[in-house]
Amino acid sequence: MIRYNNLDQSKKAYIFEFDNLLYPEKDYLLQVYYLFANFVEYTEAFPPATELVEFMKKAFEHHGKERLFDKVLDVFAIDEKYRENFERLHKTARLPLKLLLFDDKYQLLKDMLADGKEILIVTGGDPAMQLNKVGQTDWQGLAPNIRLYFADELKPKPAPDILTEVMNIHKLKPEDMLLIGNTALDRQFAASVAIDFFDERN
Repeated sequence: MIRYNNLDQSKKAYIFEFDNLLYPEKDYLLQVYYLFANFVEYTEAFPPATELVEFMKKAFEHHGKERLFDKVLDVFAIDEKYRENFERLHKTARLPLKLLLFDDKYQLLKDMLADGKEILIVTGGDPAMQLNKVGQTDWQGLAPNIRLYFADELKPKPAPDILTEVMNIHKLKPEDMLLIGNTALDRQFAASVAIDFFDERN
């Protein structure tokens, strides 16, 4: 759990990834799987949505999101044509439930904004999907004060391109910023432009 008073408060701006740092990505993915399973059942009448959702949930929990559709094909033998629907849903899904920030992160962002700091989300991955996630998050009134950037619009992390761009836009120097993360990739990303890094895992 991060508290604002544990961070270097001399910084002007704080940079965050979105997935699994500000909110749990599984909350998004499991809703996508639910929508996909219901779509397949409605279209084909088989497999039952509850069965498919349960399989996808277990596969995700044990093996992650990679190649999940291939695992579905192996077990349920649904038509390959549904791969496109599966991938499109990741980018366009209208979720049944709003995504919720981790409680400590909501408080952290609130405290930073109250202290007049800039908050920048610099997220990796498909920009359309990331925008869809961010747009369906319950920011509890914080959203207008947060700036969002997509690394993959220039070059994927840990390439420094998007951080260089962000510094130019906001007239910031590396020493003005702190990147908060919880992966080795985040650490490399910060190092690419010599920004201080705070590892949430410590």
